[in-house]
Amino acid sequence: MISAILFDKDGTLFDFNTSWSAWALDFLNALAGGDPMRAERLAARIGFDWHAGRFRADSCVIAGTDAEAATALLPLLPGMTKAALIARIARTAAEAPMAEAVPLAPFLDDLAARGLHLGVATNDSEYAARAHLRTAHIHDRFAFIAGADSGHRGKPDPGMCLAFAAAVGIAPENILMVGDSLHDLHAGRAAGMRTLGVLTGMARAAELAPHADIVLPDIGALADVLGPGNRLNTTGSARNSTQTGSQSVAN
Repeated sequence: MISAILFDKDGTLFDFNTSWSAWALDFLNALAGGDPMRAERLAARIGFDWHAGRFRADSCVIAGTDAEAATALLPLLPGMTKAALIARIARTAAEAPMAEAVPLAPFLDDLAARGLHLGVATNDSEYAARAHLRTAHIHDRFAFIAGADSGHRGKPDPGMCLAFAAAVGIAPENILMVGDSLHDLHAGRAAGMRTLGVLTGMARAAELAPHADIVLPDIGALADVLGPGNRLNTTGSARNSTQTGSQSVAN
């Protein structure tokens, strides 16, 4: 029986490209001092298509940490330290407007009313994560919020997942990890959790399905698969299922 849910943030609670593309354009332009050719070179380092204004599916930003993005950018930024760049990424990211994947307050309130414990585990910084959740007025819905810099290591390491299980006192097998990337699903599986993939990030269903108990279009359909006797509360029966709209297809 699922008793707790651990959510990824970007691409799960918030739509990835809608939220982060505008930030990337502004951040890279500022980092390049307004030089469009330099901005384009910086963009290429982190898998951002400068002309299309979108992240590529292989971008290190999608599931990576601020430190990984800084490592990619630093060779084109002589004179800047990695620590300073990480701080700049975290500060500007915390101010980025987020686009909710679904209306989050009523969605989370419904889950809480079902007696579920909720948490967030993101490869973003904890500072930025808390800022985004506060801006969306949902910070208080979560019993646990951790970022890649919170001391549990970043995903796909299971550290954040195991820390959430310890924080809420629930065995990992009774927890659902929800995310949009393979990092999320690998972390959940490594911790012994059930896993659910959503398509509000950059990964496609075919990529997520082998590593998820079920794949949904977005988190809004989650309540439909949580009831007694439904797929996520029936041990083993949900493995590798993809739901599109009202249809479910075994993979």
